[in-house]
Amino acid sequence: MISSPSKSLPSESSVLEVDVAIVGGGPAGLMAAEVLSQAGVAVHLFDAMPSVGRKFLLAGKGGLNLTHSEPRDLFQARYGPQQNEVGRWLDRMDARAVRDWALGLGVETFTGSSGRVFPTEMKAAPLLRAWLHRLRHPVSGVPVQFHMRHRWQGWQGDELVFEPSGPVGITRVRARNTLLALGGASWPRLGSDGAWVPLLDKEGVSIAPLKPANCGFDVMGREGQGWTDHFRTRFAGHPVKSVVLSIGIGASQNARAQALTDETPRFERKGEFVVTETGLEGSLVYAASAYLRDDLAQGRAGLFLDLLPDKSLEQVRKEVSWPRGSRSLSSHLKSRLGVEGVKMGLIYELCDAGTLADAHLLAEKLKKLPVELKSARPVAEAISSAGGVILQGLTPDLMLKQKARVYCAGEMLDWEAPTGGYLLTASLASGWLAGNGILTNL
Repeated sequence: MISSPSKSLPSESSVLEVDVAIVGGGPAGLMAAEVLSQAGVAVHLFDAMPSVGRKFLLAGKGGLNLTHSEPRDLFQARYGPQQNEVGRWLDRMDARAVRDWALGLGVETFTGSSGRVFPTEMKAAPLLRAWLHRLRHPVSGVPVQFHMRHRWQGWQGDELVFEPSGPVGITRVRARNTLLALGGASWPRLGSDGAWVPLLDKEGVSIAPLKPANCGFDVMGREGQGWTDHFRTRFAGHPVKSVVLSIGIGASQNARAQALTDETPRFERKGEFVVTETGLEGSLVYAASAYLRDDLAQGRAGLFLDLLPDKSLEQVRKEVSWPRGSRSLSSHLKSRLGVEGVKMGLIYELCDAGTLADAHLLAEKLKKLPVELKSARPVAEAISSAGGVILQGLTPDLMLKQKARVYCAGEMLDWEAPTGGYLLTASLASGWLAGNGILTNL
């Protein structure tokens, strides 16, 4: 059934009847709204925040990473255990389609040296403004009606219940089809607070616990108390550039340092990260975070840092063993290998006196410095979250098997991906898929 938008809204005590209600105004919800709006379906979109796309805007503050240009097989592999399921979404809307969609909004894109794709203006705001204008004033189709400051409270019978924050608002909605696009649990102040979990749990929907993804970690430190005051005061906030981070085969609850001694890495990548007050964060750490988080859940987790990835162990040994005379160790390493600043600080922080005095042991640590981790940072601080509505509980077009004509999309589903455009691309693709599923049902 194709309908025109309602001419008037009901009073607070009445029920608004709609063909489609979308709850959540992030990329997935907005994409589904676009699919339906352009097909002539009246869509009512509800969001708890005063405006839509808040996390989207924050993600684009330093440069909106729309998608990635790498080949499809590598792109799909970034979704780990869920890559086959997410691959189905990408069959409908892949990286090329995301770029074409942006161009249709008047936003041109370019590919950076890392393969990441950005709008030429870099910012998210121009794209979001153009997108919302098209949703509110489509050339063809039906305008989307937005209802801000409406916090979803679950169902009462077959009606969606909302808690409006203003004096006037819609409290009950009877929808023929509903899409939930409520996000995960990262950055709750922007709207993704995971408050939907008990509401769906009450309906018997299977949900994997929400946990941090693309997150930082607290370190154990030599004494199990994290960074020393000296190191934290001097180096918190400093970037550590041009290093290789690797992770061993796995941690063990019975062998404390197994993850720090295995030879075959499960993960190995060159990049940079940032020292924090309590540990490590930044792009290189985020890329490894799923492995580290899951290792911690098993008891122990650690990583290795190669502080001199462009030199072999033999070269490092030769330079460290070079007679240093009256020079200090710091001066010697700076002179012979260029090790200084935060890298030198890490060596002093994580190596004991015996290692510092032994040229061969020190060379090994410069090439493979073990860092044991204590815990992942809270999910509220993470770039994104893992867990959510399990994909096996959804039909191929993302409708809940447990609740007919209720669809889910975006980060509230149980999948995860590293940063680099993968999160946004899959969220958009899931919204496209769910929107078309609703259209088929209508």
